[in-house]
Amino acid sequence: MQETTTINNNFKSEEYFINMGPQHPATHGVLRLLLTIDGEIIKKVEPDLGYIHRSIEKMCERDSYQQIVHLTDRMDYLSSHINNEAVCLTVENALQLEIPERVQVIRTIIGELTRIASHCLWWGVMGMDVGALTTYFYGFRDREMINDIFEETCGARLTMNYNVPGGLMWDIHENFVKRVKDFVAHFKTKIPEYDRLLTGNVIFQKRTKGVGILTKEDAISFGVSGPVGRGSGFSCDVRKYHPYSALDKVTFNEALRTEGDTFARYSVRIQEMWESLSIIEQLIDNIPEGEFRVKTNAVIKLPKGEFYQKVETARGELGVYVISTGTKNPYRLKFRSPGFSNLSALSHMATGGKIGDLVATMATLDLVIPDIDR
Repeated sequence: MQETTTINNNFKSEEYFINMGPQHPATHGVLRLLLTIDGEIIKKVEPDLGYIHRSIEKMCERDSYQQIVHLTDRMDYLSSHINNEAVCLTVENALQLEIPERVQVIRTIIGELTRIASHCLWWGVMGMDVGALTTYFYGFRDREMINDIFEETCGARLTMNYNVPGGLMWDIHENFVKRVKDFVAHFKTKIPEYDRLLTGNVIFQKRTKGVGILTKEDAISFGVSGPVGRGSGFSCDVRKYHPYSALDKVTFNEALRTEGDTFARYSVRIQEMWESLSIIEQLIDNIPEGEFRVKTNAVIKLPKGEFYQKVETARGELGVYVISTGTKNPYRLKFRSPGFSNLSALSHMATGGKIGDLVATMATLDLVIPDIDR
C-alpha cells in the first residue's frame, strides 16, 4: 500500500506499509509486524499475533495441576525449567507444602543455568541479527555444555519437565556437582571472549548506542520487565523483591543501566550472566542432604480461592494466576508472560528509526513468540 502526502508544496512524502514476518528471520518466530515507513524511516510498528496460539490457558482448565506443568514448557521454551517452577510454586503455596531445602537449592541452580543458556542463545542470535555470524557458534558452544548437564539430570535438553508439585521428578545425577563446577570455570573465561568479539566492536556499538530508546517512565508505563526494564533503570528483578526457592540465601547484584538504549539492554544481559554464575557458585557446594520430593496426593486439589505466583525468567516477570473452586482442575488460569508486555513497547522504541535499527532493537527484546501467543 502507498500513501502520498505533500510537504510544503515542494516535496512529497510517501508512506508505505510493508510486512516484516511472519517468516522473517529477525522476528525469531511467527511474528508479523506491519510497518508504516516513509522511505527508510519507521513511522509505526503494529504487531500482528496469533500465528502460534494454542489455547494453552484454556487447556489448563481441562488438565490436572501435574499436567499443567508440562504445558508451560511450550511457552517460553528457553526458560522451561523456570516456567515449570512457577506453576509448582503456585500449587505448593496454595497447599502450604513445606518443600525440602535440597529441592529449593537444586531448583535455583538449574534456574540460573537455564538463564545462562537462554542468554547464550540470545547473544549468539543478537550478533547474527546485526551481521556478526561468528557469535552464533560461540554462544551455542557454551549453551551445549549446559544442555548436556540437563540431559544427564532429567533426560531432556529443552522442554525439561523436571519440576513437579512437591519437588523434583528425580534426584540430581551423581556427576551433577562436578559438571556444574566445570562449566562455571569454563564460562568465566568465555564471557570476556564475548566482550572482545562483540561488545567492544565499533560497528556493533554504532548499531546499538542511542538506538531504540525507552525511558524509565515509559518502561513502567508499558509494564515491561526483565532486562528490557532494567536497561532503562527500572529496578524490577523478582528475584530481589520477591525471592523464591533458595534465592533468599544468596547475594547478587541486580543488573541495571540507565541509558535505555539497545546497548544498555545488551549490557544488562551480559552482566546477568556473571551474576548467575555467582549465584551458582554460592550454592553448588552447599546442596543439603534430604528428600528430593515431598509426598502429595495422586490427585491434587487446591482449596477454593485465588492464588498468584511470579518468578523471574530470562525475559522478565512470569506470573501464574489461578482461580480454584476446590476441584482437581483450575476454574481459570492466566499466565502473565513477559514477552507480551515487552513487545507492546516496540513501536514506541522503533518510531523515528530505520528498519536496520528495528532489527537491533527487537533483538534486545529477546522475544520468544510462543510465550506471547500461548
